[in-house]
Amino acid sequence: MSKFKLFKELFTNISTTGAVTFSSKALVDKMLSYADFESANVIVELGGGDGSITQGIVDRMKPDASLLVFEISEKFCDNLRLQFSQANVKIINDSAENIDKYLDGKHADLILSSLPLSLIPKPVRSNIYQKSKASISTQGKLIQICYSYFLKHQFESYFTKVNATFTLKNFPPVFILICQ
Repeated sequence: MSKFKLFKELFTNISTTGAVTFSSKALVDKMLSYADFESANVIVELGGGDGSITQGIVDRMKPDASLLVFEISEKFCDNLRLQFSQANVKIINDSAENIDKYLDGKHADLILSSLPLSLIPKPVRSNIYQKSKASISTQGKLIQICYSYFLKHQFESYFTKVNATFTLKNFPPVFILICQ
């Protein structure tokens, strides 16, 4: 899919994408710098979008690790399937609140998310928090990019340790929450 069509999909569905542009390479690099890919066997991405973060994950993950990418836009999923056709990457056209249905009893070592949580209805958002917490291994991390620092307090209701950092190297600037 062309960049024009990806941007059109981004703006057409801004209530579900929650972004005015795609994640910058600097943001992807900073976000993924908090992830331990050496010990990650099962990785989950929530909100695959245009594949910016997905590409960063694929570039860093071990060859024998598996990646599940959740995306609710069918057009974005089609594009992701073209970009990432390898056997260890599974593109899932479903809500992140169904994460547990796809893990086959396993736990994720990493959950990397760019979901626009502020725009997601509270009951669905609560389900995503609960299912993410239940689906992550005891040593695992959930790393979330967001535009509002107030989301940190919501994550603290589910995770015992939540650190926040900030980057200006994206438009708009974003917070990165690292949850354990």
